[in-house]
Amino acid sequence: MKYDFDQIINREGYSTVKYDLREVIFNEKDIIPLWVADMDFATAPEIVDALQKRVSHPIYGYTLQNDEFWNAIINWTYKRHQWKVIKNELVFVPGIVPGLGMLVQALTNVNDKVALFSPVYPPFYENIEKNKRELVNIPLINNDNYYSIDFGTFEDELKKGCKLLMFCNPHNPSGRVWKKEELEKLLDLCDQYDCNIISDEIHADLTLFGNKHVPFASLSAIAEKRVITCMAPSKTFNLAGLNCAYLIFKNPKIKSLYLDEVKHMHLDFGGTIGTEALKAAYNHGEDWYQELLKYIEGNIKYVQEELKDTPIKIMPIEATYLLWLDCRGINESASMIVNFFHQKAKVGVQDGRHFGYTGAGFMRLNTACPRSVLEEAIKRIKGNLE
Repeated sequence: MKYDFDQIINREGYSTVKYDLREVIFNEKDIIPLWVADMDFATAPEIVDALQKRVSHPIYGYTLQNDEFWNAIINWTYKRHQWKVIKNELVFVPGIVPGLGMLVQALTNVNDKVALFSPVYPPFYENIEKNKRELVNIPLINNDNYYSIDFGTFEDELKKGCKLLMFCNPHNPSGRVWKKEELEKLLDLCDQYDCNIISDEIHADLTLFGNKHVPFASLSAIAEKRVITCMAPSKTFNLAGLNCAYLIFKNPKIKSLYLDEVKHMHLDFGGTIGTEALKAAYNHGEDWYQELLKYIEGNIKYVQEELKDTPIKIMPIEATYLLWLDCRGINESASMIVNFFHQKAKVGVQDGRHFGYTGAGFMRLNTACPRSVLEEAIKRIKGNLE
């Protein structure tokens, strides 16, 4: 391989959430942190080179997102997903999570019903409840260790006046890639009951094992009317700390509502470093990206093989580098399962309850680390299962 994903890089002492908060999160410092969704790989050297070149100029004033920035997004989106977007449909946002909250504020009113399918990424809950909207929690159907959407329950909630759906595509934490037919069925229901859709597609570029991501808004003219797409290079290229993401509005009326909400807060333009990183990633990061996917697939296969004869069941993964572990075979108590990983095995995976009550008994494990680190983590887990 051209790039060294086996390299272990010390991240301690750099104000790193994943490492420098270990004692706060787990009450343990001697723990392998495989929880928060960033990677322990050096990002593409082409990105580092671009940032070093920009940093060498000693003035870091207000930065313009010019045509080079927008064209990088346009070209990447078309190359990856065969989806055509144009500059006027794009809006900078300082991270998808802030974008989710601002979209909720722009598209709904206080006490409006906003739906999600659980378990799901924790900030979904926060952005609904902290904005004083009514959370409509619809559990996914777990059919033989594979999630599907409960369309019947969703329609019942739409009939009660649900105004907005927050949707994770691909799904975090399970790594499911939603099929075109599933998206079409969701869209039909939302259009019938006048419900818009926020589609968080931050993991869109991390599809694995031949699976293909379908941008929700690419389905049809109705999808363009109903769906707002959230994307970023942060998960794909390990750039989460640079606060650079973007929203895609195919519906200009919804875009106007959003801009009315955020422009007075000056949250529609970005900083110097994030701007340069996005351009370098999308314009020059292809080779690194392709090797990354192969390495992650290898890590996932390793974990699947090592845990196949244990009480831990791994939900089949189609995207992301995050494994959703059904650990109910270890213990009936979710708290005891957490204690097993954190206190006994000393492996810092994420408690499934963070993703909603339907995540009880599950744990989320981040495989985006050097193989030797993963091997040590699995050794600790298996050794303490005996």
